Amino acid sequence: MPTLDLATDVVTLTAAVCDIESVSLGEAALADLIEAALRPLPHLTVTRIGNSLVARTHLGRAERVVLAGHIDTVPLTMDPSNLPTVRVTEAGQEILRGRGTVDMKGGVAVMLRVAATIHEPTRDLSLVFYEAEEIDSAFNGLGLIERQRPELITDADFAVLLEPTDAAVEGGCKGTLRAEITTKGIAAHSARPWKGHNAIHDAGEILRRLTDYEPATRSVDGLDYREALNAVLISGGTATNVIPDRCVVTVNYRYAPSVSPAQAEAHVRQVFDGFEITVVDNAGGARPGLHLPAAQAFVAALDLPVEAKQGWTDVARFSAMGVPAVNFGPGDPNLAHMDDERCPTAQYLTCEEALVRWLQ
Repeated sequence: MPTLDLATDVVTLTAAVCDIESVSLGEAALADLIEAALRPLPHLTVTRIGNSLVARTHLGRAERVVLAGHIDTVPLTMDPSNLPTVRVTEAGQEILRGRGTVDMKGGVAVMLRVAATIHEPTRDLSLVFYEAEEIDSAFNGLGLIERQRPELITDADFAVLLEPTDAAVEGGCKGTLRAEITTKGIAAHSARPWKGHNAIHDAGEILRRLTDYEPATRSVDGLDYREALNAVLISGGTATNVIPDRCVVTVNYRYAPSVSPAQAEAHVRQVFDGFEITVVDNAGGARPGLHLPAAQAFVAALDLPVEAKQGWTDVARFSAMGVPAVNFGPGDPNLAHMDDERCPTAQYLTCEEALVRWLQ
């Protein structure tokens, strides 16, 4: 049986973690090995919930921080570079190639190295290795922990999610709302359109409002989040010789973390007042909490500029539990899920060294 040697360097450890296949809902083998590697460490207590693990120090520090990363990946493909991982040299730099090298087993390996090498951190640590991030949120390991043992997370002051950020710091994340705006008409033969009413033509007013819409930029904890409201889908009509009696424009509103999900919904309803609106998805954002001492120390230790996360990540789950969070991890997120997923090995070292500076 394979083992995880936490004494090895972070690049070798990343390769070892990646080479243990753990497609979503198939994380048991990797969870077993992580558990076996962590339980002998005397400064940690380890709790397993399903295929998710939480390892915690209990040093009585004034602050507690979370390091978190999911252990699942998207499915493998027929591309032979998926697994096992390989090291190659491109443009003079060493690259680790394979499924999970970006999203996000490099971050998991960094967490394992921190667990093994920092026995007395300056802040108490909660290391969260969780399952099923890449699929329906009903299976998400953070949600599983929140439902069964929320106190393992909610006593923290700050969290770092080691999702790929190209080794930059991205604070919080925006919320995302998806709504369907419906127009209704009267079906008729297209040769006699005066007998009916064209629902697709009525959608022109929805599109006009979107064209005229001026999205806000909101400053939250010193970071600027650029909001956006866009049409992302449009559907309508039944046949080429029938006046359509229904049209649906799907819009996506990306909103700053200072805006609540209820406020986001109210805003969309105001913009499209007079239309039938159905909200089909609404997930709030996450404040970065950069005013907090733990966050300030993190930024100072890394000595990197902090940018707002313009997308949505699981830091929103931490925010919902009352724990401000940032994203920081190795790998270019634009390469996540690609057949040729790859990461410069120097980024694994950079992230490990940054966390050591912060925690020692």
